[in-house]
Amino acid sequence: MNLLRHLPNTLTSGNLLCGCLGLICLIENYPVEPAYFVWAACVFDFFDGFAARLFKVSSSIGKELDSLADMVSFGVLPAMTMYHWIDSTSGVNQYVYISLIIAVFSALRLAKFNVDTRQTDTFIGVPTPANALFLTALVFLPDSIKSIVFTAPVLIVITIIF
Repeated sequence: MNLLRHLPNTLTSGNLLCGCLGLICLIENYPVEPAYFVWAACVFDFFDGFAARLFKVSSSIGKELDSLADMVSFGVLPAMTMYHWIDSTSGVNQYVYISLIIAVFSALRLAKFNVDTRQTDTFIGVPTPANALFLTALVFLPDSIKSIVFTAPVLIVITIIF
């Protein structure tokens, strides 16, 4: 039973690892794989909380580790994915930096969640994993729709809205 108390943080570390691997895929110019890593990170994120409640273990380190892992997997990775997409569709290099607002607002959302006592059982606003799932799923749109969505103006609007 003593080892089971480490399971939630181990699962959270899996979430973080998925975010890092997704970033490596972007660096290596694999545009689809980051979506799979975001989805795998969501599975780890779900089960780390589930395991913590099941085994009745929680700690401030676990809470902080969870937020840091979420920031990488659901903030930085989607922002860099959007950066990659805007960069590949835009002739104006300055537009790519708009994608960074995803990371900034994800950090704000995660920080607010950690201190807002109204969000212990429910969410207020869009959770960062849901936002990341939506954004990274764009790569799987049918080609007829993707040709419209994967233009710099549309990607920038999507970035700003989400």
